[in-house]
Amino acid sequence: MPVVTSSISQSPSGKGVGLGLALVSALAFGGSGVAAKPLIEAGLDPLHVVWLRVTGAALVMLPLAVRHRALLRRRPALLAGFGLLAVAGVQACYFAALSRIPVGVALLIEYLAPALVLGWVRFVQRRPVTRAAALGVVLAAGGLACVVEVWTGLSFDPLGLLLALGAACCQVGYFVLSDQGGDAGDHAPDPLGVIAYGLLVGAAVLTAVARPWGMRWAVLAHTADMNGTPVPAVLLLCWIVLVATVLAYVTGVVSVRRLSPQVAGVVACLEAVIATVLAWVLLGEHLSAPQVAGGAVVLLGAFIAQSSTPAQGAAEPVAGGGAERELSARGTTA
Repeated sequence: MPVVTSSISQSPSGKGVGLGLALVSALAFGGSGVAAKPLIEAGLDPLHVVWLRVTGAALVMLPLAVRHRALLRRRPALLAGFGLLAVAGVQACYFAALSRIPVGVALLIEYLAPALVLGWVRFVQRRPVTRAAALGVVLAAGGLACVVEVWTGLSFDPLGLLLALGAACCQVGYFVLSDQGGDAGDHAPDPLGVIAYGLLVGAAVLTAVARPWGMRWAVLAHTADMNGTPVPAVLLLCWIVLVATVLAYVTGVVSVRRLSPQVAGVVACLEAVIATVLAWVLLGEHLSAPQVAGGAVVLLGAFIAQSSTPAQGAAEPVAGGGAERELSARGTTA
């Protein structure tokens, strides 16, 4: 399915707003681990934390699902794909990978998604991408390897690597599906409706996978330890649901509409940097010199990618943030 960016991304103001929303999304997503880790250490299974996160967010977005119920008839495939890939697939594959390979390795493989998006556009759709966007992906991936210190513990368990790659592929689905219909004007599927139904689908899938009826519900009635400070478990859960999920998905999808899947994908790599910094401040997990250097490289890669606007009058590469109106007029829009 072709990836076509919204025409609003052509304007500098639209691109600036999109970049700001992408950064908010990365910050919100990056804060999920800091809040989830104390809950896991308090006795909750990681998959149960994921189920609480997605199900809670689905309930919050339920009124919007009712409001946009026409999407069930107009775009059922989009809603199902977003729920299976962008919500349930990423979470389930990532947490399953953690049981077999180190966290750093799994995170690095998952955040190869921007490179996979460029590969999809270049080799499957046979559309050009800017050199700057490709360089940004390379820099972001290299910096991310330093942030997660991938050299501290490599494990080549085939199934674990396959699961982590599955999480990366599901992230590609998140960026591609978030962009669908962005150039259709008033007929574009409302992003809030897509997110609401995506969360509902994801919650249903994760219910079958996580089996929450066996969860230790009593943990939520007590406090969890955050670097020596007791924090109410329910407060951490509220953060995960409202900020790390609802706010993160809403700002993330809207940012893709204003930028492009490729650019937003590279900016999303900042999530790993943000997560590491928050873990340093709130959980006492100190940063090493290579991690600090890697974070700077990720920032540089994200900046290069998001600033790669093609010259006016030239054929517009996909990753440059411009909408290909001529192709759209010929009916190649998804």
